[in-house]
Amino acid sequence: MPPTLTTQPPLYDTADAVARIVAASRRTQQPQSRGDLVSLAMGEPDFDTPEKVTAAAHASLRAGRTHYSPLLGEPALREALAAKLTATAGTPASAADILITQGGTAGLSASILGIVDPGDKVVVPEPTYSLYGDLVAMAGGTVVPVPLAPDLHWDLDRLADALDGAKLFVFCNPVNPTGIVHSREELDALARLLDGTPTIVIADEAYSDLDYTGRPFTSAISIDGLRERTVYCQTFSKSYAMTGWRVGYLWGPPQLIQASARVHNTFNGSVGTFVQDAALAAVESCDEDVARMRAAYEERGELMRGELATIPGLTLSAPEGAFYQFPRYDIDLPSVEVVAALRTHGVAVRPGSEFGACGEGHLRLSYAASPQSITEGVRRLAAGLSALR
Repeated sequence: MPPTLTTQPPLYDTADAVARIVAASRRTQQPQSRGDLVSLAMGEPDFDTPEKVTAAAHASLRAGRTHYSPLLGEPALREALAAKLTATAGTPASAADILITQGGTAGLSASILGIVDPGDKVVVPEPTYSLYGDLVAMAGGTVVPVPLAPDLHWDLDRLADALDGAKLFVFCNPVNPTGIVHSREELDALARLLDGTPTIVIADEAYSDLDYTGRPFTSAISIDGLRERTVYCQTFSKSYAMTGWRVGYLWGPPQLIQASARVHNTFNGSVGTFVQDAALAAVESCDEDVARMRAAYEERGELMRGELATIPGLTLSAPEGAFYQFPRYDIDLPSVEVVAALRTHGVAVRPGSEFGACGEGHLRLSYAASPQSITEGVRRLAAGLSALR
């Protein structure tokens, strides 16, 4: 007789790492604008990739640059980035200590998984980009969130207590979701807190070109006392509007980059050769495009802030970089429920709780959108919040 078919799928035993991620993760998929929905949820430039970058990719493809790249990345790109990093760090940066990654996400993944062992203590300021906690959970580490001060900068006293015995400190600057830019004084204070400790730092500076403070941006790798313990994580996604190209890079102490490379090579392998050729064109020839987009974001940020200021019950943040507003609302509902209600009014934003428990009571809005979308999206936001009162 033929075997009897069962109607129930078999139960598979998945890895504990998956359960840890499920338990810890607050990340949610938010939609792009479509039909009658205006999305202010996407952390993605609405600009097209600069033409010089696209042309370089076309030329690379026509030249047959479609084979495997070296695992650390193309030498020409790494040399160009070494020159850029030398200027940023104020000390010679070797191309040998640069790893080209499958976007900033893969760089963060490779570095955190290359550093964190089960049980390790990892300190993160909060609210912050939720991927950090997911990756620490995957590695079996323990996240210790440190609430920010009322101005959304670091609370240095709390940070000092939390850093005791920490294997790793992870932060972004400028900050997703708050838009805060950490100053040289704050970074110097962090260096003093870590002096004499073995704590490693990961500095995610994805938005470093989007600083509107009027003062020069201070990278962690320019600070004595941080440089020698910091893995610098960067991406081409934000500055160059290259989110879909999936290219980023790491630089830092050789031992840490070698560990990251081992993880990245296992999970991802090398980045596409023609994509790296396109990234090289971005580094060498797109400074004017970066400046143009940065100026547009600054204008759009002022537009969004002005529109939000007319809505009763919102306490606005004072973003200094990136392309986010992180207002606090006065309605007694969890941010996930507020976001769901706003969706029925045709606007998508992100719940503050996605960025940690300290983000509850906030919404994250992106102004990496057209002025028309910002104006209409905030109008719908106002209507939705009014209906919830």
